[in-house]
Amino acid sequence: MFARLREDIQSVFDRDPAARSAWEVLTCYPGVHAALAHRFTHWLWGHRLRWLARFVSNLARTLTGIEIHPGATIGRRFFIDHGMGVVIGETAVIGDDVTLYHGVTLGGTSWNKGKRHPTLGNGVVIGAGAKVLGPITIGDGAKVGSNAVVVKDVPPGTTAVGNPARIIDTEQAQKREEKAGHLGFSAYALANGQDDPLAKAIHGLLDHAVETDRRIDVLLKKLEASGVSIEDELATADKFDPKYLSKIVD
Repeated sequence: MFARLREDIQSVFDRDPAARSAWEVLTCYPGVHAALAHRFTHWLWGHRLRWLARFVSNLARTLTGIEIHPGATIGRRFFIDHGMGVVIGETAVIGDDVTLYHGVTLGGTSWNKGKRHPTLGNGVVIGAGAKVLGPITIGDGAKVGSNAVVVKDVPPGTTAVGNPARIIDTEQAQKREEKAGHLGFSAYALANGQDDPLAKAIHGLLDHAVETDRRIDVLLKKLEASGVSIEDELATADKFDPKYLSKIVD
């Protein structure tokens, strides 16, 4: 028991630079309190003391703002940063060295009994406000960006961002970095040059389309100035409005 507690405290120091002392972590970190309470309620749940487990779990939720179902399975060195608004469902399975930020939901998408919540591998990081829904698997070392909505499996070592979440391929990200800036990971969705990759691609296409239209207009004016009639050769097309499309993807 005390060995696990020392691990929990050390994991806070490893992942939160604001931590100053073991006493501060033990008395002022709701994520640590929630993890300790869950360890007890999970024991009760495993010994079929279901009502008592749920009752103690509700007390812990009232004190910490973190709701963890007693049936959830959680590994070692689990760390919830800030914690307020975190919800972890009954059939969720969480590996070792996992980090969750505030507002994370590990929820279900079905009312059917059985496995209906996510499985998180070792070393997973879930950013603030992210929703990971359904009996899906987040692979070892994967990261989920802030406010992402994940409803499909995330391969190990990758990063998922957006709503619905998309996987940022490492090779692709390196290529994008040269032209569109580095696509890193931030628990709060704030990093230099970090935008939604799909929106970046669309904006790039829009910029190219605008420049193409400008060049065509210049060519048409040059042709008209040279006395070349082009009205009959060109079909009338709807006016392209890049500003409207930009608003859609912003």
